[in-house]
Order: sequence, then C-alpha cells, then structure tokens
Amino acid sequence: MKRKLIAAGIATAIAATATVASAADFGQKVEALAKSQAFSLFGILGTLNASSTTDLTALQIDANPLSAITVAPGLSVSLVSNSAILGVAPDMMVLWPNDQNPTHIIACNESAGPTGAGGVQRIRLSDGFVENIISSLLTSCDPVEITPWGTVIAGEEAGTAGRMFEILDPLTTTNVTVSAGNALTTTTSDSAHVRALPALGQLSFEGISVLPNGVTYYQDENRPSATDNGGGYFKFIPTTLWIPGSPAITDLANSPLAAGRIFGLRIGRNGGGTDIGGGNNSGRGAWVEVTGTAPINLRAAATSLKLHTGYRPEDQDIDKGALALGKVRVCGINTGQDTSAATANGANNFGETFCITDGTVADAATISTTSQTVGAITYTANNGAGTTIPEYQILIQHYLDFGMPDNIAYQPGRGNWLINEDGDGATYTPGRNNDTWACLDDGLDKDMLADACVKVMTLNDLAAEFSGGVFNYNGTEYYVVVQHNKTGHGLIVKVTGWQ
Repeated sequence: MKRKLIAAGIATAIAATATVASAADFGQKVEALAKSQAFSLFGILGTLNASSTTDLTALQIDANPLSAITVAPGLSVSLVSNSAILGVAPDMMVLWPNDQNPTHIIACNESAGPTGAGGVQRIRLSDGFVENIISSLLTSCDPVEITPWGTVIAGEEAGTAGRMFEILDPLTTTNVTVSAGNALTTTTSDSAHVRALPALGQLSFEGISVLPNGVTYYQDENRPSATDNGGGYFKFIPTTLWIPGSPAITDLANSPLAAGRIFGLRIGRNGGGTDIGGGNNSGRGAWVEVTGTAPINLRAAATSLKLHTGYRPEDQDIDKGALALGKVRVCGINTGQDTSAATANGANNFGETFCITDGTVADAATISTTSQTVGAITYTANNGAGTTIPEYQILIQHYLDFGMPDNIAYQPGRGNWLINEDGDGATYTPGRNNDTWACLDDGLDKDMLADACVKVMTLNDLAAEFSGGVFNYNGTEYYVVVQHNKTGHGLIVKVTGWQ
C-alpha cells in the first residue's frame, strides 16, 4: 500500500510540475523576473505589458502632444518642440554643444514637410524654437553626429548618391542651400560653414560614430537584392588624427574628415580566399581597404570585396562604458523587414542588434596593411601585426513583439541600451503601435547576448514611430522623436524619471 501511495504521490508531483512548466516555462520566468526587478535593472518603477492599440487623430495629438506617448511607471514626458516648421520626420539627433549642458538639439529631417522645414534644423531646448541650418531639403537626411573638433556632420540616406556634410558653427549658420551633384561636385551657398565630405565615399548613410581621435564608423542602409548583398560596415581613418583636448577647428579645411582611408568589414580569418563572404554571420575578420577616386561607391565595394553585410543597417552608438576604458565597441541595428507581417507574405525577418569590437582607440587608428588576393581580386587588409582584429557578434536577436529595430542609444550610468522599433504592427488586426525597449547589455554569463529586454514606451498613433533617441551625459534624460505622426509636423519630447 505504501509503495502505491508513494507512486501515486510521485505521479501527482510530476503532473503538477508539468502543469507549472506548461503555464510558465523557464524563458517566461526570466522575462517575468526582469519585469519584477525593473527598478534595480532599468531604473524605473515598472514596465509596459503590451503595445498600445490606440490610434489618435491629428487633432487629438495637436491638442495634447504628450497624449501620443504612454510610458512605463516612474517615467515622465515633457514637450521639447512641436513647432509648425519642425520637420515631419526628424531622424537622428545630437545634443549641442555637448550632452552635459545642452542648449539645442540638432536634427536631420528625413522627409519633405511641413512648409519651411529644411534638411538640417536646430531646436532650442528652452522654448522649442526651430531654425534651419541647411534650408535645402536633402535627400533623406538621416544621420547626424557631433565631432570632437566642434563640428556637426549630417548625411543622406540616398543609396550611391548619399552625401555626408560637415557644419561649422551650427548655432550661427543659417539657411544654407546645397546644390545637386555628387559629394565632390556639390557646392553650398556658404562653403566656409557647410561643406560636403567626398573622402567618406557615398552610400545610404545611416548610423555613424566618431571616436575621440577622429576614426569614424558608419554603415550602409541597404537591403539585399538581386544586385546587392545588403548594407556594409565601414571605418574611416583620417590622414591626420585628432588629438583629444585640442581647440575646436575654425576652418573646415582642417577637419580630420577631409582626407583619409576607408576600410570595409570582412568577416572570416582564414587565408587563401576561404571562409569569407555571405556564410559568415558573425565572428572575427579584417578591415579591407576600399580604394578608388573620391567619392568611392562603397555599395559596389561591399559586393566586390566580399564584405560583411546586413539587412538594412540603421542606427549605431558607441559603448561609452567601453570607451572610458580606452576600448572600441560600437553597437548597431539591422532593421530587417516584416512588411505585411500579418499575411502569409510577411518576411518575418525581425532584425537584429549587433556589436562590433575593434581593440583600443589607439589601435583602431593604426594602419598596417597586407596585400591579399581572393580569386581575381587583390585587396589590402588592415590586419597586419599590431593592428586590430574586428569582431562582429549578435547582441539581440529580435522577434515578433520586438521587431524591426531602428534606433539605438547607449544609456550612460547604467550601461543599458534603448532601442526604438520601426515595425509593421499596424498591419495586424488589431493594429499595434511601435515601442521603445530598454535592454541590459551582456553580463557575466557565458553567452554574448543581452540578458533581458523590457518595454518602456509605446505610441498611441499607428502612423508613427519613435526615432533619434539620445541620452544626456548621465542617462537621466532621454530625448526622442515621434516621427511620421499624423499632425504633419515634428514632435520631440524629453523622457525623465530614470533612476
């Protein structure tokens, strides 16, 4: 009898365990644990459980701009600007003159509209007043970044016609017009303050990061096709490196970006032309020099030199924690594509977040090249002795609820990453809005993946997406755009409450 009772007890225990496991498997428990520890892990009082399905009208958003956003408990939203001439689609943004005591935001306007909005704008933080720095509507102005020598660079997401511009004195430079043409033949109405940068080549500029010595990382927002393998990742090493702490330049001719050499990331370490190309999704590689007459068509080079490519590489940001240790780690986004995801034709490519490590800041600027031949192509690889060995690894493999990542921002103080969605939730029934997620970095566990991600913001406008997020110096203020919202003009907000 006792044996029967024991056997029955064991069977009951196993059944109960199976029931618990089916109700909440181990992965779900980890997700729940991250949410329950929101304050210690993310500095907020709670998280959002689901994307909003609310779809406000333009009149409702104009009447109450902050109603367009729902944030996690503990966070607060305040209006920076919804000026009638703020671009309808500001994308990347920077805080000027720095992220410690900013007075302005400088932003790229990606799309036409409203009337009077130019390609690059400055927004005064004290009252949201907007002025055009470049009044011409550039072709999909997307990335913008501040340089260590006191200028701003802004680029076009325009395929092989994309140009990068450098701006001197962005608070006093106003209503500059830009001609058509490639980066070498482009003229501006104020060449002393706005100038194209042909030395960086041409592609669909998107994410861009500048190290303290002027070494610059950037990527091509390109999708795979019958003729292209996707978007490549590049590094520009200036002929004259910047010495940190030097006085800001007063002449654009002295910019470190005026001259230098371009290298593309190629994954694969074996010699003799093996183990390179499309099969390398991650791992170590080399920086392959891209040669030619400026401005070089970098998209074509990505294919011919068998460079590593991604599905629509978008934004990127420097890991400032690593930088404080003198090391280079740049994390970025491959957006992927999930158009019409609710149908059988949906791609279900939810995108990925990746990180590229590149040794120390000093080593990243070192050029020690070797000549190698792959098939009929001879190229120069920056992988000689004493130089960096770049490594590309996935940080987040995205999924349906956290699909099509677009913008990424490093959060100083905590070392977390905030990531904005550019997804197709509106194609579902009912439609769901785009969100912003906070993600832990990889910890001390054995894998190399982010330890957890939680939803912290969601939109109440199915037409809109978050974009251009950027933190202040200590990670307590997050500035972000509500892009493509229904009002027909821009909307920039500040999110506070991060502990």
